[in-house]
Amino acid sequence: MSVDSAYTLLNGIDSPEDLRRLNVDLLPEVCKELRQDIIKEVSCNPGHFAASLGVVELTVALHYVFNTPYDLLVWDVGHQAYGHKILTGRRDAFSTNRKFRGIRPFPSPEESIYDTFTCGHASNSISAALGMAVAARMQGEKNRHVVAVIGDGSMSGGLAFEGLNNVSSTPNDILIILNDNNMSIDRSVGGMKQYLLNLTTTSHYNRIRFRLARMFTRWGLLDEKRRKSIIRFNNSLKSMLSQQQNIFEGLDIRYFGPFDGHDVKNLVRVLRDIKDMKGPKLLHLHTVKGKGFGPAEKSATIWHAPGRFDPETGERFVPNAEGLPPLFQDVFGETLLELARENGKIVGVTPAMPSGCSMNILMEEMPDRAFDVGIAEGHAVTFSGGLAKGGLLPFCNIYSSFMQRGYDNVIHDVAIQKLHVVLCLDRAGLVGEDGPTHHGVFDMACLRPVPNLTISSPYDECELRCLMYTAQLPGKGSFVIRYPKGRGCRMDWRCPLEEIPVGKGRKLKDGKDCAVLTIGPIGQVAGRAIVRAEKAGVSIAHYDLRFLKPLDEEMLHEVGRKFQHIVTVEDGALDGGMGSAVLEFMADHGYSPSVKRIGVPDQFVEHGSVQTLYKLCGMDEDSIYNVLTI
Repeated sequence: MSVDSAYTLLNGIDSPEDLRRLNVDLLPEVCKELRQDIIKEVSCNPGHFAASLGVVELTVALHYVFNTPYDLLVWDVGHQAYGHKILTGRRDAFSTNRKFRGIRPFPSPEESIYDTFTCGHASNSISAALGMAVAARMQGEKNRHVVAVIGDGSMSGGLAFEGLNNVSSTPNDILIILNDNNMSIDRSVGGMKQYLLNLTTTSHYNRIRFRLARMFTRWGLLDEKRRKSIIRFNNSLKSMLSQQQNIFEGLDIRYFGPFDGHDVKNLVRVLRDIKDMKGPKLLHLHTVKGKGFGPAEKSATIWHAPGRFDPETGERFVPNAEGLPPLFQDVFGETLLELARENGKIVGVTPAMPSGCSMNILMEEMPDRAFDVGIAEGHAVTFSGGLAKGGLLPFCNIYSSFMQRGYDNVIHDVAIQKLHVVLCLDRAGLVGEDGPTHHGVFDMACLRPVPNLTISSPYDECELRCLMYTAQLPGKGSFVIRYPKGRGCRMDWRCPLEEIPVGKGRKLKDGKDCAVLTIGPIGQVAGRAIVRAEKAGVSIAHYDLRFLKPLDEEMLHEVGRKFQHIVTVEDGALDGGMGSAVLEFMADHGYSPSVKRIGVPDQFVEHGSVQTLYKLCGMDEDSIYNVLTI
């Protein structure tokens, strides 16, 4: 392990076993050094920041009390697990976090035995932990503890409630830790947030209750059946006296808290008190996102993933965007506001990503016409369907990889009814450093078979604006627009809003030897390769499909009749994607060209810069050029 003179204790911790050898009185200093290390590393190697600072004390206490890795910690949202990575033998490698071939952006069982489950998307920890606990019980591992750490907005996800419901009815001893920081990425919303803010139970009451339960069990007066009956009676009595009902105890889940999540010594005491209790338990902690770094505590949304910054002053080194094209998300946000000003039926819906998708632009001017529904993508889609059924026109903006969580809702609650909902899939394609849990590469292949959907992808920012304008016109039905993370290519993006005929592509360039078919902004990468190939003596036609569904059959007939060599390029999964659609069309209509498909192969692509990953997948300019000049 590398040695840093600033860390007298952290230098000696290469695993949780080393941590557990320390006296509990030294843990506050360990937390201080761990927090400093996270600040130092993330300031120069950008990543998720505020969430990990908020659980430093919890992370230390968990590894101190529980016998990890035999005892299982299931993190819910991986961006809070930087301290966990550092304490579990990855401190030396942490400088490579999110870098190509470096350690992964979120916990992964492929990286460490301490990472028990994949956790890139929120709300899955309770279900996964319950499964692990049941497996341990069935295999005779009665001493194995299983802990689910949920929070940072994840409790608003439907899967969390499904897990809680099953926890209450399945024999288990799991501990659920609710990291309640009143945040997800933006400020948490919804009734559960307010409920958690109001929920109180004294630590003195819990200590007495726990000690009595242990004493009665020793005396043989308390078995499982009596325990549940007493808990139900006790919960009813407590609810009557406090005039407050506890949803967790109503599910027969023992509730403890809320406690200060930044008092590490008290956390150790509480965890030791409750770890061996029988039955499911929930420990409610109040934490501060960004704890220990003033700017992050004051502006947790900005400091969720702040980029590079000065660890001493908190000054963020924001790249100068002057003279650069806009982010696609900002073009979406500005255009949505422009459309909403003209069309009073337009409303916006986002699952906890108003800043990330730039719907905050609409929220600021028209707060009553934009809805942040929390981390609940399936609900966002069905809610949008209900809005459409009621006569409104929702633009539902969800990151492509998160839309996977609303797939049934798209089919059952939007497409079957041909409802006029505009589904805007941000972060489509390879997204870079967030890695395989966040790449938005499956949307085209998943959605293409669904009837009644229009599926489109803009070549550039002007095309995005015009597709949004087209999608809101009467009679357009269920309309999908996918676009990538990052900047576009045009400074003149505020173009007039004009209708694009649905299912009509365009020929960008004529040619004789080969036809290149692209969809979306990756067409610009292919365009640069085409220019180079032309200089090498190859005559290439370039077609921008615009629409995956319906396909421009007139244009494809032209391609099929004219060319024996076709190359398709897409920023999405090859299996079932745009290239597959072109192959199917050619086969169905009796054309037999050779077709080379370029896109994301049948594998989960690791993390790294978008350009690095394009090269890895053979989707970069050089790779496309090599295909065109063979």
